[in-house]
Amino acid sequence: MIKYVFFDFNGTILDDVDLCLNLLNKILIKQGSKPLSLEEYKHVFTFPVKKYYELAGVDFSKDSFADLSKWFIEEYQPASYKCHCYPHLKEVVKELKNRGLTVGVLSASELSNLKKQLEVLGLISEFSFILGLDNIYASSKITVAKNFIENNNINPKECLMIGDTTHDYEVSQSLGMQCILFSGGHQAVDVLANTGAKIIASLDELIKYIEVANA
Repeated sequence: MIKYVFFDFNGTILDDVDLCLNLLNKILIKQGSKPLSLEEYKHVFTFPVKKYYELAGVDFSKDSFADLSKWFIEEYQPASYKCHCYPHLKEVVKELKNRGLTVGVLSASELSNLKKQLEVLGLISEFSFILGLDNIYASSKITVAKNFIENNNINPKECLMIGDTTHDYEVSQSLGMQCILFSGGHQAVDVLANTGAKIIASLDELIKYIEVANA
């Protein structure tokens, strides 16, 4: 029985893949390195973000990770307000709530930035809980999820994580949650497939999954 649904934000709710790729390539070009294609990006993207930057070819001897993180947020945040959520997202969230499930957001984004983005999308009131980090370095969201589950006496076996990266799968497994991975986000399908998790190409496939799980 699934009672709680945790949506990742970037690449699952918000389609910001092109924006993130463009900002990464600005860094690479500035440092004199070759920019990445979308396919290359989806094969190097990972968590923590510092590791992904290293795999992409970012040279921290030229720009520190702290400086790049600050620059990224300054560029990313206002630009992200022009990004849209993925098809079917709003309808799926409403349907899940209509079926009595508690639906929220779990992100590695800094919490105040995350809430502003949800506000711009007109979605902030649609979620029962919004979980983010207290910094801009996009490390791991496992701790914040673990604290939320323990503080609210939630059975993790009744929780479903919806994300677009292997990190979302790692979060779910470390907490004992079920997991579905969305292939329209920041990581390639073959990378996601390595987890063995169920993969969906469209968010409206979630309804059928939950119908079967809760039958």
